[in-house]
Amino acid sequence: MTDSPIARLKVLGAGIISLVLMLGIARFAYTPLLPLMQQQAGLGAAEGGWLAAINYLGYLSGAIAASLISDIVLKDRLYRIGILVALVTTAGMAVTDDFWLWAVMRFLAGLSSAAGLLLGSGLVLHWLIRHDHRSELGIHFAGVGLGIAFCAIAVELMDPAFDWRRQWLLLTLVGGLLAVPAWTWLPRPEVQGVTKKGTAMVDRPPGTAFLRLFMAAYFCAGVGYVVSATFIVAIVDQLPGMLGRGAWTFMVIGLAAAPACIVWDLVARRVGDLNALIAAFALQIVGILLPVVTPNLAMTFLSAALFGGTFIGIVSLVLTMAGRFYPTRPAKMMGKMTIAYGVAQILAPAITGLLAEGSGTYADGLYLAAALMALGTLLMLVLRHRHAAEVSSISTRQR
Repeated sequence: MTDSPIARLKVLGAGIISLVLMLGIARFAYTPLLPLMQQQAGLGAAEGGWLAAINYLGYLSGAIAASLISDIVLKDRLYRIGILVALVTTAGMAVTDDFWLWAVMRFLAGLSSAAGLLLGSGLVLHWLIRHDHRSELGIHFAGVGLGIAFCAIAVELMDPAFDWRRQWLLLTLVGGLLAVPAWTWLPRPEVQGVTKKGTAMVDRPPGTAFLRLFMAAYFCAGVGYVVSATFIVAIVDQLPGMLGRGAWTFMVIGLAAAPACIVWDLVARRVGDLNALIAAFALQIVGILLPVVTPNLAMTFLSAALFGGTFIGIVSLVLTMAGRFYPTRPAKMMGKMTIAYGVAQILAPAITGLLAEGSGTYADGLYLAAALMALGTLLMLVLRHRHAAEVSSISTRQR
């Protein structure tokens, strides 16, 4: 593939479409379909939480694999397998009502989503760096928001004409159409150690202390993200006078997320990556708490916009930073960071589902998510202080 503007657009387009398929359909369609499956397929609140947790266990397993694999050709192969798995598991949700078979489908869908988010993002970033383009993933990560918005709108339009089974099957059909550009527009990776202009691509990994703090903060972000991302439709439908508004709230999240990564790229250019992350953490806390503090439609939509506009920005900024540390193997640190994020996504849905089963409300889960996000904000502040001290020390030594 040449370095023409069309080539760049096709690579970014492949990344965006792969995220709509492997994150939007294979993973996030479960959220707007959860209430329907509870009504029509007898899925309980705790079981719904466990299925979400199993999905994130698959995602975590994929993140671990991504962090261990250095061969970029193998990563490309696994990315393409992930496209096929996304289609199979989406269709698989429709062909059974057995909890354990659903669990298998959700686990494999989690693996597929890791292939899309980590391997696909790494391959796109590798291509951008190699071809001397700006090493930012904001445009690429718009695919997550578009996928969320698409699923919310699709489920709303299909209901009540189609039951939960037919909705999964129709989403599979759409996914099959998306798989073609996701597969064909992303070129096979090149393995040379220099960019097209001849600049050496050198890995510059961060220090151990930086990495540990970074992973701890990202774990907190994982908790803050997953509770709302998994249960927001059910949460909103439970609020007084809000029945049926949950799917629209999920759509607002997706629409806010689609352009957010580009905005956060611009913010990071102006104030720095860590300052941008601190701002995103703080705004997400507000977004998480608004539905329980002020339960009305306007505040709920504002909450959805804040949440959608921040969670994907956090993911984009963190994974872009990770990829810059390892330009020759961008998925390596992306995988390590996502292990922290993924552990949170296993624990938090199961805990939230159990809390909801006992209390009849998801409010406790939201308070838990907000508390962990507050802790993550503090860790980011510590990280910024340490980073500033390290930069000052290096500058002093250079003098």
